[in-house]
Amino acid sequence: MDAADLPQDPHRPYEDVMAMLLGTLLVALGVHFYSQALLLTGSTAGMAFLVQYATGWRFGMVFFLINLPFYYLAIRRMGWSFTLRTFVAIALVSLFAELTGRWLDVAGLNAVYAALMGGSLIGIGMLVLFRHRTSLGGINILSLYLQDSRGWRAGYVQLGVDGLLLLIACFMLPLDKVALSVIGALVLNLIVALNHKPGRYMGVS
Repeated sequence: MDAADLPQDPHRPYEDVMAMLLGTLLVALGVHFYSQALLLTGSTAGMAFLVQYATGWRFGMVFFLINLPFYYLAIRRMGWSFTLRTFVAIALVSLFAELTGRWLDVAGLNAVYAALMGGSLIGIGMLVLFRHRTSLGGINILSLYLQDSRGWRAGYVQLGVDGLLLLIACFMLPLDKVALSVIGALVLNLIVALNHKPGRYMGVS
């Protein structure tokens, strides 16, 4: 029997709300660890980190603004429901990223721990959001759009953008921070890759 033939258990609205809050809180906590340790991740969050480190602007505000142009592509590629969920998730991450610094005072944070735990928290938070048909927008949407419209492989587009962010980071951050950022990204993507598979989780929204 194929996984698609199995009965699916729809998520109730309150389950979607709880998942949205939990997922964005976890991502925001991971972002706080990264920000305190001067690390970065990929996609639009990585762009927001670089802008933050270069200008001193707050991550939450920059992350929210950077994602604005991608909503048009999200509507065309994924529809209004997905886009609205993504907008709310990005707004919550932006808000919680600002509030976490007030809620949690981190002193003497070890950079290796920040990379591993921050990557884990962001990965788990993204996994929670994915399972409730929500994303954190950005380059992933652009990659899928270019794959549909231009035939470019989405994975290669994502890899190219993340590689460019790391290259820019080499001129802005100490190389050990860049190396730890790569380790954190590997942890993040490993968590998502091992747990976000077709048929592994049958709940739908």
